[in-house]
Amino acid sequence: MTAGPVWRHGEETTMSNETILNPDVLSTGLAGLDEVLLGLQPGDNVVWEVDRVEDYRPVAMPFREEAQRRGRRLVYFRFARHLPLFDPEVEVEMYAMDPEVGFESFVTGILDVIERVGANGYYVFDCLSDLAVDWFSDRMLATFYQIVCPYVYELKTLAYFGLLKDRHPVHATDVIMRTAQVVLEVFRKDHHVFMQPLKVFRRHSPTLYLLHAWENGKFRPVTNSATITEIRAGSPQPWLDFSIRRLGVWTEMFQQAQAALAAVADGRAEPAATELLLRRLLKMVVTRDERLLALAGRYLGLGDVVGVMQRMIGSGLIGGKSLGMLLARAILDRADPQWSQRLEKHDSFFIGSDVFNTYLVENGCWWLRRRPRESARDSASMSEYFQRAGQARVKLLQGAFPDDVREQFREMLEYFGQSPIIVRSSSLLEDSYGNAFSGKYESVFCANQGTPQQRLEAFMAAVRTVYASTMSQESLQYRLHHGLLDRDEQMALLVQRVSGEMYGRLFFPQLAGVGFSFNPFVWHEEIDPTAGFLRLVFGLGTRAVDRSDDDYTRLVALNAPLKRPDSRPDQALQHAQRRVDVLDLEGNLLTNREYSALVGALPASEQQLFSRDPAVSPTPDFERLLVETEFIPIMRELLRTVEEAYQHAVDIEFTANTLEDGKLRVNLLQCRPFQVKIKGEGGRVQFPDRLRAGDRLLESRGPILGHSLATAIDRLIYVPPATYSRLSMSDRYAVARAIGRVTLETKPAGSGIVMLLGPGRWGTSMPALGVPVSFAEISRAAVLGELTTMHEGLVPDVSLGTHFFNDLVEMDILYFAVSPNKEGHMFNEELLKQAPNRLLTLLPGAVRLVGTLWVVDATDLSPDGRLYLNVDSMKQRLVCYRQSDSR
Repeated sequence: MTAGPVWRHGEETTMSNETILNPDVLSTGLAGLDEVLLGLQPGDNVVWEVDRVEDYRPVAMPFREEAQRRGRRLVYFRFARHLPLFDPEVEVEMYAMDPEVGFESFVTGILDVIERVGANGYYVFDCLSDLAVDWFSDRMLATFYQIVCPYVYELKTLAYFGLLKDRHPVHATDVIMRTAQVVLEVFRKDHHVFMQPLKVFRRHSPTLYLLHAWENGKFRPVTNSATITEIRAGSPQPWLDFSIRRLGVWTEMFQQAQAALAAVADGRAEPAATELLLRRLLKMVVTRDERLLALAGRYLGLGDVVGVMQRMIGSGLIGGKSLGMLLARAILDRADPQWSQRLEKHDSFFIGSDVFNTYLVENGCWWLRRRPRESARDSASMSEYFQRAGQARVKLLQGAFPDDVREQFREMLEYFGQSPIIVRSSSLLEDSYGNAFSGKYESVFCANQGTPQQRLEAFMAAVRTVYASTMSQESLQYRLHHGLLDRDEQMALLVQRVSGEMYGRLFFPQLAGVGFSFNPFVWHEEIDPTAGFLRLVFGLGTRAVDRSDDDYTRLVALNAPLKRPDSRPDQALQHAQRRVDVLDLEGNLLTNREYSALVGALPASEQQLFSRDPAVSPTPDFERLLVETEFIPIMRELLRTVEEAYQHAVDIEFTANTLEDGKLRVNLLQCRPFQVKIKGEGGRVQFPDRLRAGDRLLESRGPILGHSLATAIDRLIYVPPATYSRLSMSDRYAVARAIGRVTLETKPAGSGIVMLLGPGRWGTSMPALGVPVSFAEISRAAVLGELTTMHEGLVPDVSLGTHFFNDLVEMDILYFAVSPNKEGHMFNEELLKQAPNRLLTLLPGAVRLVGTLWVVDATDLSPDGRLYLNVDSMKQRLVCYRQSDSR
């Protein structure tokens, strides 16, 4: 069966010709619903989950008319207290049944009727929920369904059942869900009716499990994330309350919290009476970090914590990333209720940290993860530890989940339907004051397409990937460097709906990026560092947070949004985004496309927000967005408000989309303290006014990232562009590994200040564009310099706002670029090579790298044994030089 096209909200789905011509496809009597479900199949038992019986009645009449059209008998089993599903004048074959005669007699009576009528009948049952009342048992309700449903299935006919959504425990509804062929959820919002398939046996299409607007007999898929969340988040969903699954302390505390909320709502208790309970719940669910706990206590209420528990799989803590997102939203809501109209709502789920610990133990990883005692740590014990971590990582990628956790995963995915989701790390130490963990743990997009089982398998693979990243060399080195290896570190998860819109087979937001309330990189005198800055991309935000080796992003100073680091028009075009990260729903993967091929999918008015002339420009410039909309004032106010509450600079991740009313809605995805060291500039750095040409090693006029300083350099590690460019790819990786060994295993004389200088981009994943070191390998360097002499057209990328940038800022590493052919730039390689190469002294086995990797100590280069670096970040000027004897 081929899938029809994917449509935007407001358009109708269409069935393929194959579906229309299939003689086994039956009808609901509603053509629009048939198109969504790809028709009914012989044997389908259809369960309508509704908030009220009045929402079940409108589907019964079309079903009756379809039975009549096909010459089938419509058999109506009448047994509930609610009003009849059919008006008295409507001709149906009704059988009045009495549940009070007892379970066996009641079931036998219904089976006798079905046996007599057989395959010639279509069957409609009253709302089943009354049966649980009559029999005082939800389990017997489920048992009844287990008997009747398979019988109808064997007859290859059709039956309709109604079920109230908020009346029955999980052990009953799960049985019905597993037994039925089709389960459809119906709910209302603001006088509008919506339907979402939860299960459709042996059928699939790209839009099958999406939310659908039900209007005048037509069903239109809703594909915009903001619209879906607005509808779903505003509807009560007690059947998704995962807190009822837990026994013991967790359930007891949850019930206490619900009772306390009810007492406050009824006026039986004052809000202040819940403060002790709130603090206990915060420590149980949210955080045990005292500084974050105090902040959470000011902005999160008891109702907020109860809401988290209701959407939490497992128990334990929700972790730093989840807390940051919830806190920032609460801070904004407290500051101004208007933020509810500016922000896209969230309907996230949380996977507690205890699930991670259980997964470790049940998959044989606990002892592999055990670290050596601090007093016993030496190079041998740490080498063994990293080796065991590698083994644990393999096991984590192959592990199995407990049955109850798998079941909750499945129910969560039913809620999201086929909307794309992202599984994000949210560890206990992550995103706290002092520790950002930027990019150290994985986050995984799930396009969330395919059958329910395929979507479940893909989701579990994503969870395994995030869990395994806790054992990566990069994350463990980060913890070791920051003294966190002995701190309790567990991995919770944040599961979010991907923000954006469906455009044909692709899904992406119009705008994404990162924002910082403080700008440590001031590239123009008009820029106010305290106003903050943004790093913007069109499409998914992966290009904003990850360093894209083949592309660029738009940097925006919030008090001067049109002041670009690249001032000339030709530079602005050269340093612009060309590729867009998107989710391919048909391919079920994260990929990228050319911007010029995608922008045409947007309405013309929206295209012009991103490109002044979309028909001509191959790149987005965002200028009308920055100047003609409220986007910049909104983002500046957002960052200022959250920074004031945190009493600390912050950074955020966000998306933004234009809705049908033309307004821009921002989705705040993440917030954390920005680990910037804000220093006063004091007096300007002085530059030597008389230097001999032979004493100047290099000069730069930017870009320069970091604080102004004047310091001595003790060691310089240099990769000559000419020899590096001739190396094979494997030899380039060998150079990167050797640099890591020099920086991590050796220390120069003096203060130990190390500067790296090399071609292209440090930390690139593409060796053709630079040196592919990991950040852990260069984390002990104090200064990082990039030469733009790798090949013609290569431009240094400051990568403001990326994980790479965050690492530079957090480690207080100065970054600069040198373009020898540009005015104000120079590099004197001859001076550097006057000194002996210490590589073999430090790494005797690196003989084949001698011509490609130079390690120069200042004691060998300068008469006074020192190499000097003077940097004025505000003026974007840098000079590195030695002092000669004559001075």
